[in-house]
Amino acid sequence: MPQTSQDKLSPLDRLICQFDRALQTLSPGAVPGYRPSPAAEIDDAELSAQEARHAAGLMRVNHTGEVCAQGLYQGQAATAKLSHIRKKMERAADEEIDHLAWCEERLAQLQSHPSKLNPLWYGLSFGIGATAGLISDKISLGFVAATEEQVGEHLKDHLKRLPPQDEKSRAILQTMLKEEEEHGNNALRAGGYKFPQPVKRLMRLTSKLMTSTSYRI
Repeated sequence: MPQTSQDKLSPLDRLICQFDRALQTLSPGAVPGYRPSPAAEIDDAELSAQEARHAAGLMRVNHTGEVCAQGLYQGQAATAKLSHIRKKMERAADEEIDHLAWCEERLAQLQSHPSKLNPLWYGLSFGIGATAGLISDKISLGFVAATEEQVGEHLKDHLKRLPPQDEKSRAILQTMLKEEEEHGNNALRAGGYKFPQPVKRLMRLTSKLMTSTSYRI
């Protein structure tokens, strides 16, 4: 079930909820999706061992991206100053759960596993989200928009790099791309600050480190 808004909870209860969400995010199979995977009705294609490893590497990167999204949104929700902004972050985290579950399911089908570095990336993302929330809700929402823009760039690149016959992974990424773009646009419409290009370039450098390590580990 989607998480309940934390507005009426005590600080200790909120901390417990945040810890529980982190454990669920980082424990394989602990967070089922609310919707069936877009790949559910698509037949498996025959992939060579090399193609399967490559597809798994790309899906592992996307899974790690969703782990980071959970950390980011949870960190922002923890420090958001306005209750309606906190609710937006909580709702966004719930919507991203489907993406997390779909990528994890596809990794299992490809006989692979999530990145072993996910706890590190979750912790860093939570810290970044909490810091952005402490600065201002406008910056926090702007960070969401900039992050989703970069996620969209990764997804478009991965759609080109997937083995042509891997329609199951392709269906997942296409749905994710559409919804990530919606999340970014919603954040800007809610009053998010539009980050300048130098900040976005710095974010891209950090993102490259995450993608290059998660592909392999």
